[in-house]
Amino acid sequence: PIYLAQEPSDMMQSRYHSRGLLVRTAFVLVVIPISLFDVAWHAFLRWPDCRIGRRGQFLQLHTIRPRHRQQRGAICCRCRTSPPDLEPPKDFAPPKPKPLTVTRPDLLPALLGGALALLIRFLPVFVVGWRPGLASDADKGKYALQLGPLKFRDESLATDGKLKRPTQPLVLYEYEGSPFCRKVREALSMLDVSCEMRPCPGARAGFSQELAQRTGRRTVPYLIDPNTGEEMFESDDIVDYLFETYGPGKSEVPFFLKEPISAFTGTYATIFRGLAGATPEPGVRPENCTRRALELWGYDASPFVKLVREKLCALTLPHVLVPCARGSANRDLMMTQTGVQFQVPFLRDANTGVELFEAAEICEYLEAVYTRSP
Repeated sequence: PIYLAQEPSDMMQSRYHSRGLLVRTAFVLVVIPISLFDVAWHAFLRWPDCRIGRRGQFLQLHTIRPRHRQQRGAICCRCRTSPPDLEPPKDFAPPKPKPLTVTRPDLLPALLGGALALLIRFLPVFVVGWRPGLASDADKGKYALQLGPLKFRDESLATDGKLKRPTQPLVLYEYEGSPFCRKVREALSMLDVSCEMRPCPGARAGFSQELAQRTGRRTVPYLIDPNTGEEMFESDDIVDYLFETYGPGKSEVPFFLKEPISAFTGTYATIFRGLAGATPEPGVRPENCTRRALELWGYDASPFVKLVREKLCALTLPHVLVPCARGSANRDLMMTQTGVQFQVPFLRDANTGVELFEAAEICEYLEAVYTRSP
C-alpha cells in the first residue's frame, strides 16, 4: 500500500522532469542554432565584399601566477580628475538597431573568429540557474525570444531574486587577450554582476601603472570589491570569491571555469580572435585612462559584444560592463530604459552623452573620439 501510494507522485515528478528536460533540449538544439545560422547567413550573403580588419599583434601569457590577497578595508576610489567632456563626431547620428544582422561585411572575419571562440566557451552564455520557459501575458513588456507563434522567456536565479547583488560596481584590472581575465569576466556574466573594467593591455599599458602603484605589481586579473573591501589577485581565487559572495557558493563553480580546462580553451578562444585587444591601438589618446567610465551592455560570449570589448581595451578606456547573458535580469531593464527590443552591444558614453547600438558603428565612434588624428 505504501508503494502504491507513492507511485503516482513519483510518476508525476518524473513526467514534469522529462517535460522540463525536453523544453531545455529543444531550446538549445533549435533556438540557439537558428540564431547563429541567421548571423552566418546574413554574413555569407555579403561575403564578396569582406575585408580583413586590424588585429592585435602580441599576447603575453603568464602560466604561473603568484598568490596575493589584500585585507578588507581598502575601498576603491578613482582619485583622478577627468578631462573636459568631449564632443561626438561631426554630423554623428546613432544607427538604427538591427538585431542579429551583419550590417557591415568587413566584420565577417572577426565575427567568425568570435563564433569559433563561442563554440569552445559556450556555457558562460547562461546565468546560473538558467532555465527556459514559455512567456505568458504577464510577461508583456519583458524580454522574450519569439520563434513563430511561440515566445520563449529565460529565467534564472538572477531573475528569481535569489542572488545577492552588490550596491556598487566591482572593479577589475584586466585585458581582453588574457585567458585568466576571460575566466573572471565569464564568472561575472554567469552571476549577472556589473563590473568596471580597467584595461591593462599586455599587463603593461593602460591602467597597468595605476595597478602597480596600488599593489606594487602589474599582474592581472586583480579584483576590487568596494562593497566588502576585499581585493585580490589570482583568477581561481577571484572566481571562488565571486561565487561565494554573489552566487550559489564556491562549491557550485562549474568545471569550465577551473584549471586546466579554462586556461586551455581560453587560450584557443583568444587565438581564434587573432589576439585582438592585447596591445594598445596606435594613436590612442594618453588621457583615455582618466575619462569617466563608459557603460557597455552585453556579455563576454557574444561575438558582436567581443568586437566592442576589444576596441575599448585597445583604447584603454574604463567601462562598466553590464552583463546581459541568457537569464539576466538586465535584459528586462534594458528594454525598460531604452524602449527598444533587447539587443547588444549597447553603449552609453558619459563623456559625450552618446548612446548607440550596432558593433561596427560603436567601434568607429570610439576610434573617432578616443584616438588622435593622423
